[in-house]
Amino acid sequence: MYPIVRLIKEVFKASRLPALHPLDSHVSHHRCWPQDVDQYLEMNNGRILSILDLGRTGLAQRVGLLRALRQNRWGMTMAGASIRYRKRIRPFVKFRVVSKAVGWSDRFFYLEHTIWIGDECAVQALFRSAITDKTGIVNPDRVFAAVGLDQPSPEKPAWVQAWIDADNTRPWPPEDDGSLQRKDFLPARRLSVSYPARQEQDNANGSRQDTHLGVDGL
Repeated sequence: MYPIVRLIKEVFKASRLPALHPLDSHVSHHRCWPQDVDQYLEMNNGRILSILDLGRTGLAQRVGLLRALRQNRWGMTMAGASIRYRKRIRPFVKFRVVSKAVGWSDRFFYLEHTIWIGDECAVQALFRSAITDKTGIVNPDRVFAAVGLDQPSPEKPAWVQAWIDADNTRPWPPEDDGSLQRKDFLPARRLSVSYPARQEQDNANGSRQDTHLGVDGL
């Protein structure tokens, strides 16, 4: 279930904080609750993405983007993401989310989120986002102008640009839509392995006991 109550709480808290420059970082503080964990007793990877939503929404509130969305009847959508998980987030652990914009192109803008437990980074994420209206994607220059920033995009970090370049090589639509399946595939045979059991008795009786180990053969 999406943490809508926590989202409302984050917007309220962010509205009481000072306004941010559109390229500054928003820091929000959270705790891993029992409803966030999976069967491995750690915060589920999908829940982590929802928690990053909370940080992103707080950032949007403080830089004035939520107001611009309402005034212009714009919407916001996600168009891609790259996530790196490095440390488990256990139940009841406190952590902070740092959210900021790192640059934009003529269609998308790029957001970095990090999750920190003390001085250790647990998660880093890069999101590609877009603002939309009835005609499609709104140019990010127009969006940032609406929140008071009238300048070109800062130079993106090298790793961000490398991800953008790599993602541009991805075929779309994907090549495998699930309709093609191999027709000539044969399941692995059961490998029957035989060895002498109770060797002295076998030698005496001239017999051999076969034992199936259940090993998949070629």
